[in-house]
Parts: sequence; C-alpha cells; structure tokens
Amino acid sequence: MVVPSDPLGSWRTRRIVANMFPLLVALSVIVLFAGLVLEGAERNLEEFALLAVMVPTMVDMGGNLGAILSSRLSTRLHLGTTEFDPRDRVLWANVAAVFALATTVFTALAVGTWLIGGVIGAELGLVDLLVISLTSGALLSVIATVCSVGATYGSYRLGIDPDDTTIPIVTNVVDVFGMIIFLTVAGIRLGFPAPLPV
Repeated sequence: MVVPSDPLGSWRTRRIVANMFPLLVALSVIVLFAGLVLEGAERNLEEFALLAVMVPTMVDMGGNLGAILSSRLSTRLHLGTTEFDPRDRVLWANVAAVFALATTVFTALAVGTWLIGGVIGAELGLVDLLVISLTSGALLSVIATVCSVGATYGSYRLGIDPDDTTIPIVTNVVDVFGMIIFLTVAGIRLGFPAPLPV
C-alpha cells in the first residue's frame, strides 16, 4: 500500500491546485462530448419534447447519486473505517442505499414527466417513461457506483485527498455516460437512432 508523504487532509493551496488543475482541464474536454451527443439528439428531442424535460434531471441526479456515495466513502476513509474489500458489508449497504434512492427518484421523474406531458399536451405513455427512466437510472447508478469506488480508491492510492477529486470525476463522467445511456435507451424504446456526435 502506498503511504502518502502528506496526510490526505492536507490543505496546502499549491498541492490542491497541482492535483485539481490538470484533472479539471481533462474533465472539461470529456464533458464537451456530452454536449456533442446532446446536439446530435436535437431533432429527436424536438419530436419527443418530454425527453428534453427529462434530460437535465436524469443527468443531474445520476451525478448526485455518485456524489453521495463518494462523500460517504471519503468520510469513511478519513475515519479509517473503509477497507475497499468486496466483503465489506457497510460498503455494500451504501451501494444498496444508492440504488434504492435511484429507484425512487427515477420513478418519480417518470411520473412527474408524464403529468407534465398531460398538462402541456406532449404526451408519452407512462409505461414508456417508466421503462426509459428506470432503465437509464439503473445503468447510470452502476456507472456512478463503479466510478465513485474507483475514484476514491485511486485517489487514496495516489496519496490525493478523495474530497478533492471524487465528486468532479464522478459528476463529469456521469454527465457524459448519462446523456449517452438516456438517449440510447429512449431511442430503443421509441424507435429513433441513438445520436452520435458529428
């Protein structure tokens, strides 16, 4: 195991900037890809207007779920109670809690979108919305979980405070994959091609 030269909780400005600046530059480039995917889906989002209503919440909630798990793992790491062991029951309890929250949130998203559609006259079937929202949300939760655990463990092994790195990594990666997954699942369900960046 790597023993960092400075404690993980170091608040040195130079160290934080040195760790974060290249990471944020790389993540900014990655997030541009999500914008290209969204631009490629513009025509489909105009045809199915309710999908455009779902996009911000879908992507935002995926990032929030990953941030919740990252924060809990980072806290346990600072307390010395994280083992990064597949047999760690507390780790699995946190993962299960994230998936339970995802199921609740993405079900509410589908129902809320369906109700909005009834008001504005841009209806999609409730079953379609539930399938799109829950399938996308489940896949997004898997990515958020893997990314959260990987970013926390990787930061620790590199001697970097996970509080500085995990949430930017998780939210940006989930933004990209969230957009791709959501539009792909919606395309399969509603019969339009998945968007590809031009």
